[in-house]
Amino acid sequence: MNTTIKESVQKGKNSLGIELGSTRIKSVLIDETGAVLASGSYTWENQLQQGVWTYQLDDVWVGIQESYRNLCKSIREQYKIELTTVGVIGFSAMMHGYLAFDKNENQVAQFRTWRNTITGEAAEKLTDEFSFNIPQRWSIAHLYQAIINDEEHVKDIAFLTTLAGYVHWKLTGKRVLGIGDASGMFPINSSTNNYDADMMNCFNALISGQNFSWKLADILPEILGAGEKAGNLTDTGALLIDPTGRLMSGIPLCPPEGDAGTGMVATNSVAAGTGNISAGTSIFAMIVLEKSLSQVHEEIDMVTTPSGFPVAMVHCNNCSSDIDAWAQVLLESYEALGFKTSIGKVLDSIYFQALEGDADCGGLLSYNYLSGETITNMNEGRPLFARMPDAKFTFANFARAQLYAAIATLKLGMNILTDEEKVHVTSLQGHGGYFKAKGVGQKLMAGALRVPVTVMETAGEGGPWGMALLALYMKYKAEDESLENFLNNHIFTSSNTTTVQPDKTDIKGFETYMELYVKGLDVEDSAIRNMR
Repeated sequence: MNTTIKESVQKGKNSLGIELGSTRIKSVLIDETGAVLASGSYTWENQLQQGVWTYQLDDVWVGIQESYRNLCKSIREQYKIELTTVGVIGFSAMMHGYLAFDKNENQVAQFRTWRNTITGEAAEKLTDEFSFNIPQRWSIAHLYQAIINDEEHVKDIAFLTTLAGYVHWKLTGKRVLGIGDASGMFPINSSTNNYDADMMNCFNALISGQNFSWKLADILPEILGAGEKAGNLTDTGALLIDPTGRLMSGIPLCPPEGDAGTGMVATNSVAAGTGNISAGTSIFAMIVLEKSLSQVHEEIDMVTTPSGFPVAMVHCNNCSSDIDAWAQVLLESYEALGFKTSIGKVLDSIYFQALEGDADCGGLLSYNYLSGETITNMNEGRPLFARMPDAKFTFANFARAQLYAAIATLKLGMNILTDEEKVHVTSLQGHGGYFKAKGVGQKLMAGALRVPVTVMETAGEGGPWGMALLALYMKYKAEDESLENFLNNHIFTSSNTTTVQPDKTDIKGFETYMELYVKGLDVEDSAIRNMR
């Protein structure tokens, strides 16, 4: 066994990042150079309850504990030692949503995740009032919609936060949030790196007739930038992560962040002019801007990097969930025929066979809308698959249609940035499950967006690795060293990457697919209205 690794683990010369994603809670332990020492994960899933996509908060802690337990098991098996402490910890999670608590720290409303499209009236009103796009999934939209709906709990709110902010609060007692995650709750003024004061005053005036005991500033988390100290793990917090009691308290924590920010860090896309695509349950592209957009676009979010730089975000609610659903059906069909295989192998067959399909999918069309999509004005989702009567109905074309569907809505949003705003995107870094099958999602994405797509060797680690890097930055950065310089000088000096250039055949094929896709949106809309 490498004695350096053993020392890193035993003496806490490392960093732990834990991210609560849509379908998986993953823990990643890295050393001082960013190299992964071990990981652990736990699978979970949201539920649609009374028309609301949600998770139970008890499941949050079950998932964190199981993910951490599996990490410790990996450490034990690899290095024959027990993990009792780490140098620094960082938590990240799905951005946006609505987690509200009263003065006694009781949850006062159902957790409403980013996936919900139930705040259309509030989002439209706030966008108009602020002259700034407020998407439906943002926390402020959920809050204002609850006010519009006269929900009883609103008057009792003492703290409103995101999932990462909630976890950090329970572990440290600190009601704080990293600026990237905070930028998905309420608009940020990048010159002050705080909530936009004018918009906050506007909101308070908008609800003044309600006579609530709180003002907006009273209930939002305090904002911290990357590298700032965000508290220490309490005795109670240590037991929430590790009920065995082995994990020591007192470990410093960095500011909690959103999955968009960790994706930017994991792909070294935090400097102006860089960009990345995170593709998993949802899919979003993040472009760090050199100048502000010329106008407000309802399809484009304005958020920030973990350091506070403005970012244009194209976010789509649906990406890989429908692919996973089809994979499960195929797995069951194989098993019914008496064959033994795994869901991983089935997914690989879908991805790799997609490369054998016609560039335009041969007349097959798929909509992966498990939930609504604001970019195409769909308030709900109805997954659909259709084909022309003379279509080339092969498995390869079917597979390619599923992978195209996963990125089609993103393409519509990116067109606004490139065609209308003239944002020049020279390349994009990809990470997430869509890029796991080597070269497949990368090739199709490059053709769809007409830009080179680079994938790092660490792409599969994704957000939790990015969160561990943010924690590492807080502990080991030099005085006044920026996050960009820290990543460039200490982490990505010799990273293994592969870059795929757009293929002309793929570009033309995807354009043909998108022509049919746009025409077929009326079918999706009709399905939503009539399939009930």
